[in-house]
Amino acid sequence: MTDSAPVISAKNVWKIFGNDPEGYLKKMPAGRSFDDIRSDGYIAGVKDVSIEVSRGEMLVIMGLSGSGKSTLVRCFSRLHEITGGTIEVEGQDIMSLSEKELIELRRKKMGMVFQSFGLLPHRTVLENVAFPLEMRGQDKHERRERALEVIKLVGLEGREEYFPRELSGGQQQRVGIARSLAIEPDIWFLDEPFSALDPLIRREMQDEFLRLQQLLNKTIVFITHDFDEALRLADRIAIMKDGAVEQCGTPDQIVLHPATEYVRKFTEEIDKARVVLAGTLAEDGLVGDGAPIDAGASVHSLAKLLVQDTRDAIPVHKDGALIGAMRRETALGILVGADL
Repeated sequence: MTDSAPVISAKNVWKIFGNDPEGYLKKMPAGRSFDDIRSDGYIAGVKDVSIEVSRGEMLVIMGLSGSGKSTLVRCFSRLHEITGGTIEVEGQDIMSLSEKELIELRRKKMGMVFQSFGLLPHRTVLENVAFPLEMRGQDKHERRERALEVIKLVGLEGREEYFPRELSGGQQQRVGIARSLAIEPDIWFLDEPFSALDPLIRREMQDEFLRLQQLLNKTIVFITHDFDEALRLADRIAIMKDGAVEQCGTPDQIVLHPATEYVRKFTEEIDKARVVLAGTLAEDGLVGDGAPIDAGASVHSLAKLLVQDTRDAIPVHKDGALIGAMRRETALGILVGADL
């Protein structure tokens, strides 16, 4: 569930690594490519990125190793100082914040979960989860109550006194998520949090994560290199290459209409029928007859209806209101992998 107000707004953001990057950016000719910049002795970790994240949205940033996805997210929280452009969090320019104000913003508004769990081995689950509250100076009784609350939320009730070494990888990741949630962040940054887990546990953690998001409705920026994971989790996906965003859109928009050859290669093995929704195919003004279908239904889930139905155009409704109709021929083409 999202609204239109951007919680994070990045405009023309650059992060260049090298000697005097600000001076280099000021004199750099327009249109300089990633390789051109590298030949000048610099690395464009983030290259002229403009993107917004709405309240309650889950934006998944993906790309290959070195594409700039982690660097961009570290810019969002000012763990990296940007070289150029602006980043606003809830309308406030974070580059203008003092160190004290920045620390307060991170403590009160932002939660972060990284690939390495970073648990304190000599502390129990309860103590690990309560640790950020301790750093905040919160009362011992209050932080214990809050820690117990989020431990239950992530499904670790009964393991409060376990040490990290006594937990599985998936359970350790849940502790990391609970610790991040303990401060009740409005914005949640997750950098490949499940990549170290085996496939079965990873799937379970994705399910758990989706459940938590339904309950909490956080604003989330999630990094992954796994397109299947991105498709499962994302409201929108931003695909990065050489520090730049190649395309940002909903999963079905990206698989149906890749903006570049690079994005097309990313999506060519994806079963489009499992990603494309009826609402995406609905044409405003096209009139269908008979019983409508839900806008959130995937083409794959409608397979039996599409094969047996004889209607040329099928009405599509969203939240009880008709939004147009879907051409059956178009949906069948996606189902069988043909371009109709």
